[in-house]
Formats: sequence, structure tokens, C-alpha cells
Amino acid sequence: MEMVKSAMVVVLVLVAMVPSLEAIESPQYTVVHWESEFEIREYRAGAWMSAPAKDISFEKATRNGFHRLFQYIQGANLNCSRIAMTAPVLTSIVPGAGPLHSSAYFVRFYLPVKFQASPPTPLPELNLKPYTWDSRYIAVRKFSGFARDSNIVQEAQKLATSLSRSPWANSTSEESSYAYSIAQYNSPFRWIGRVNEVWVDVNASGLEGDKGSEIATY
Repeated sequence: MEMVKSAMVVVLVLVAMVPSLEAIESPQYTVVHWESEFEIREYRAGAWMSAPAKDISFEKATRNGFHRLFQYIQGANLNCSRIAMTAPVLTSIVPGAGPLHSSAYFVRFYLPVKFQASPPTPLPELNLKPYTWDSRYIAVRKFSGFARDSNIVQEAQKLATSLSRSPWANSTSEESSYAYSIAQYNSPFRWIGRVNEVWVDVNASGLEGDKGSEIATY
């Protein structure tokens, strides 16, 4: 019963707090390569709050991690600070790191500009850790509908196939500690025009075969 209540709280919060992409902050990036099935973005350095989750599935891990992150942004931190919602909610998948070689997950919340330099310290019982990344290149494939256990692997495979046919074929980053991430931008009650993305870290070697200038900055 408590788990059902927690899930309902998360759903209601997302409905209330994510009305549109334009209303909330997102990490800044520049598109450096574009094709019909994917694009390469150069993301600026940024700070996130990360929730490790050992659940057996992507969907359960995302719910578990976001519930703890929501408590954090609602004031469960040493400063009692309330933090505005941002997008996307990012779930990174580490294959084979869990029990019986199952996947492990990290659910991440991008910190608003106001808290980038000094994130409030989360309460210990939430088991959250600050996560800072340097500027990096990320291959991105968009997909619609809901991100489910039943479709995320296929979407990641489609991105891998597209990359293999591009100047970025041999550019998958060996430094990344996870296989890929799923970025979700919408409330679970939004049925039309949903935006999800598969993210894979790549290195800059793909730029050697792509001499074009920056396409767009966001």
C-alpha cells in the first residue's frame, strides 16, 4: 500500500510540475551534427543530483529514484531549500552491475542554475549523491510514446545502428561508466506529443569527418 501511495504521489507531482518544456530549465547544449535519425550534442559542464537504484527494471528504478529526488527538491535537504523542477529526468543504465548480472540504474535530476555551484546537501536517508559532468558530446535519438522496459533497448539499438553508418561510427566513449541513458521530458499523464531520448556518450573523433559548423545552440 505504501508503494502504491508513493507511486501516486510521484505521478501527481509530475503532472503538476511539468506542464511544458518551455516552463522549466534544461541543461544547455549545442548541436554539432544532425541526421534524420539522430544528432550529436555538445553539452556544457553541469551539476546533477543522482539517485542510485537497484530495482530489477528500468521503470521501477525510475519511479524509485525520482520519488527520492522529489523529496529532495521539496525540501528534504540540510538547507530545507525548495528546488524548481527541471527536465529531463535522466535514467542511466549500467548493464551487469546488479545482482545475478542484472542492470543497475542511476536516476538523475538536473540542478537549476541557482544551485549549480552549491547544491543543497540531501538528507542521508535519501541516498543521493551530487553528480558533476564536464563538457561532453552525446549522441541523441528521439522517440515518442512512453519509455518502457519493452522499448528502450530497441531504441538504443536503433541509435547504435545509425551511429555505425555515420562519421561517428567508432566514437562511442570508452570512459563512460554506463551503456546509455533514457531522458524523459513529460508528465506521465501527457499522451500526445511525448518526448523521450536515448543518450550515448561519444568522443570528439567524429568531428574529424564532420567539418560543418555548429547547427544550433539551446
